[in-house]
Amino acid sequence: MKFTVADLLDQLSTDVPVEIAVLTKVLKLTNKIEKQSLDLALNALSKLGIVSQDESGGVLQCLDHGLIDARLRCSSKGFCFAIRNDGGEDIYIRDHQLNHAWNGDRAFVRITREGGRRRSPEGSVQCILERSTTSLLAQVERQNDQLIAAPLDDRMLTTIRLPDEAAEYLSAEQPTTVVEVRVSSYPIAQNAAKGFVVRPLPLNGGPTADRDLLLTKVGLHNRPAPPRGLGKAPITKGRIDLTDQPALLLESWMDSNAPGLPAVHVEARDGGCRLWVHSPAVAERIGGINSLDLWLKERMEALCLGETWQPLLQPSLNKVTRFTTTKVSEAVSVRMDVSSEGELTDWEFMLTSVKPVATIGSEQLKALDERKPKTRTIPTALKAIKGQISQLETLRFCAGCLRAHEHIQGLVELDLRPPCLEALGDLRWADPSGLRHRWIDAPNAMDPHSLLQTFIRAADRAWEFHRASLQLPGITTQAGDLDPSVLADVAKSAFALDLPLELDEEGGSPSAQELISVFSASTHRRVLEQQLSHALPTMDFVAVMGVNDQVKYRKDAADDTLFSSGSKSVEKVKPSALAPWCCATMTYAHVVNQQVLVFLLQEGKDRPTVRQKKRLILGRKNCVADLSWGLFTGSQNDKLRSLVSDRLVQRMNNRRRQVLELEKDLLAMVQARAAQPLVGQQAEGRISGVQSYGFFVEIGESRFEGLVHVSSLNDDWYEYRSRQNRLVGRKNKRVYQLGDSVQVRVLKVDVLRNQIDLEVNSFLQIEHDTEQVDAAPLLPVL
Repeated sequence: MKFTVADLLDQLSTDVPVEIAVLTKVLKLTNKIEKQSLDLALNALSKLGIVSQDESGGVLQCLDHGLIDARLRCSSKGFCFAIRNDGGEDIYIRDHQLNHAWNGDRAFVRITREGGRRRSPEGSVQCILERSTTSLLAQVERQNDQLIAAPLDDRMLTTIRLPDEAAEYLSAEQPTTVVEVRVSSYPIAQNAAKGFVVRPLPLNGGPTADRDLLLTKVGLHNRPAPPRGLGKAPITKGRIDLTDQPALLLESWMDSNAPGLPAVHVEARDGGCRLWVHSPAVAERIGGINSLDLWLKERMEALCLGETWQPLLQPSLNKVTRFTTTKVSEAVSVRMDVSSEGELTDWEFMLTSVKPVATIGSEQLKALDERKPKTRTIPTALKAIKGQISQLETLRFCAGCLRAHEHIQGLVELDLRPPCLEALGDLRWADPSGLRHRWIDAPNAMDPHSLLQTFIRAADRAWEFHRASLQLPGITTQAGDLDPSVLADVAKSAFALDLPLELDEEGGSPSAQELISVFSASTHRRVLEQQLSHALPTMDFVAVMGVNDQVKYRKDAADDTLFSSGSKSVEKVKPSALAPWCCATMTYAHVVNQQVLVFLLQEGKDRPTVRQKKRLILGRKNCVADLSWGLFTGSQNDKLRSLVSDRLVQRMNNRRRQVLELEKDLLAMVQARAAQPLVGQQAEGRISGVQSYGFFVEIGESRFEGLVHVSSLNDDWYEYRSRQNRLVGRKNKRVYQLGDSVQVRVLKVDVLRNQIDLEVNSFLQIEHDTEQVDAAPLLPVL
């Protein structure tokens, strides 16, 4: 069909009927077949009780609280979970209850069995709202005289029938190519899915072929061509001239197509700092809903492919918005006062013109870090920026203050930076937007982005508080709460390694911060932080729609709760909440929030009447305390609300998952390529995970991870003890435990599936108490 069920339901209301002719027009259905598909869809949805039609033929969406909007996450072992969009408990879906839904599909799910204390609720798929897979990587096989495509992603619990013409791509025992298969029809009732081969893809074609392979795997290989033009030119009237300010560019990326990033400036002030963050003025160039805006919504994110980039903006716009030291550029800026404790005591948002004076790279930071205190000698790498050395040191001080306050607020900081492999290109550096991980990156003295990430996070937090106080629409980040039971499992691993971890008087689980403080002094820090990272909740974008027209504002005395007059609390802002806007060259969510910010500064009503001479500075903190009139007209409010929708945010979250999967696959492939020359050789590694079926070992500077399967441990019968994260020999009492060093031999490297097989040669470290091992309960490995 030309549309999905989700597209159709987005056009329907639960109280106002929509005519079929209107749906036909909105969904852009022109020919007879497309219109028949709409009738077919409405008929099927009516039978499911999802929609209904009144006597006049208008269509209504039925409100059924038993239908849960969720996205499916399947396992290679055949079971699936429905991840609820409302943040509720995951729902277990048995294979016969999938009803032809695939991994990643969005669906309506109905609970068929309530969950218990240690059991997830069970459910069944009632309706597939949106398919996530339109093409996939596969190998062509013959099964019962029928050609099929066997997906390489083992989470795809299906096969796809192919026409006879696909016989030329039949896989050999050692295939050198895979194929891209386009799905032409999805499975329904007893009819299997059908598709056709689009093209073959080589397995050993070099870095460019590897990137194409991974883009195809996650479905990001066919991105639409960009529109022409540079968009609207930002207005110059009313901008604050900050071209005399010595702002700095903190840049780690090397590729010329990489997105442009904000500039920063800092001054010491009253024991703390006054910090400016200047973001490229992207939102002003886009304007309203036009071809450029629609193209960006389809693109959603810039893609870092290691040594190359696919930027969010088209090349001409990416170039014109990039800050350089040779030109004056328009910016959207925020000035923040930071106390010595790292609190944001004041801020003001403004439209500015800036001209950075220097670019700071990793070489300059390394030279600054190695420079002896109070020395007058200036290293060669710092001579070009000797006038900015003092500002660089103040920037480091400011970042330290902000991070200290984040620790107090409970943010989790982990040191899990990727390996320093040249093939990773720009993926070696921290993500300045801070959206790559569910945690904040530990500081890296050699990485300019590590500094910049802290300042951007502060600017995003300031806008979230400011947006919430004025009750403006926007897109915020939201993470769930940590699971205490998972934290307890991490704590058990720390106890098993004899780390000095103390429980509270009631014996409750330690906090993530307490665990990290214990890990920091341990040689097992990395493997323990990896285990902790899996316990952290995912971070998603959330749409905030704002408030009614002509609302009067006041601010409550509590800093984190904001009210509108005559109503209950509108929003309670968590310390970890962010409204990202600084990196509009990287992510469309930043573009939307920057559009709202610019709209406030340009269109917001800053005085009650034209006779009032005194104007309210709408970008300043606590301006809401003096605001007693409506900021916008009714039409302006409608325009603001049109920028944000739940459907848009769902697409953002889907694209974010695709991008994160792409980056994860790219890292794994680079590591697998680094492991290929070691096949048949011995290597020393550290056990990074233990399961009932074996243990994982992280090896060398490339940190590739391989599996020692329990079946290869043929010297004894090994018991799995989950509480201690170890395998124990039943007779010889040999222990393989999380964090131990082992000598292994690399048996096989499957680059495509990112699987590395290992076997143990000799055990290097056996320093466990035998009596303690004997006292632990035995859990047989099946």
